[in-house]
Amino acid sequence: MTIIHSVHARLRRRLLISYRVDPRVAATLLPTGFRPQIVDGAALAGVCVLGLESIKPLGMPGRAGLRSENAAHRMAVEWDGEHGVESGVFIFERHSSAWHPVLFGGRLFPGVHRRARFRVEESADRYALTMEAGGHSIHADVEVGGEWSSGFFPSVQEASDFYRSGSVGWSLGRDERRAEAVTLTAEGWNVEGARVHGLRSSFFEALPEGAAVFDSVVVMRDLPVVMSDGRRGRS
Repeated sequence: MTIIHSVHARLRRRLLISYRVDPRVAATLLPTGFRPQIVDGAALAGVCVLGLESIKPLGMPGRAGLRSENAAHRMAVEWDGEHGVESGVFIFERHSSAWHPVLFGGRLFPGVHRRARFRVEESADRYALTMEAGGHSIHADVEVGGEWSSGFFPSVQEASDFYRSGSVGWSLGRDERRAEAVTLTAEGWNVEGARVHGLRSSFFEALPEGAAVFDSVVVMRDLPVVMSDGRRGRS
């Protein structure tokens, strides 16, 4: 079986929705070896919703490629690496509208995905998305522009810098014992502030009352991205 180490795609739209999470609750969600990255007394977790097109292995000729909607629930984390403390994100669950990441994620390339249904309504600056997968669901109605605020980040630029530095995303493999990593990099990295008109996440609503509070949302649009093996697996 040929292992695919890098995939490139066109990022149509990426919503980065952030929550402030009680550090004690956040710590209970993570496997051994990872700890929450604490900012101003709180852990930072959230949902990353991506619309991808022209998905294909790096180096494959031609313009044709696959298309998918994807969602990942994740948390900013730290771990002790070979050269000291390192940072990135831990991904609790990934969902996709397409079959290829569901069938081959965690086999031909890192990143286990579960099948989900997505409904997306898009205009020039507004995105209304719903994801449903069994007992898991997300609803987000986001509009780019307007007044932006955050309890974590003083500015959109600082939010952009933080997300860019957390490019390594760890998650458990299919055996649920070994962690594997995927790195997402984007050419011409650009982040815009946005505001939420409506938001629900079954993942965060299942936490103890008051443990997770919405903080902010930013949007990335129309960028080439590369997803590749981030690190060697951890056990």
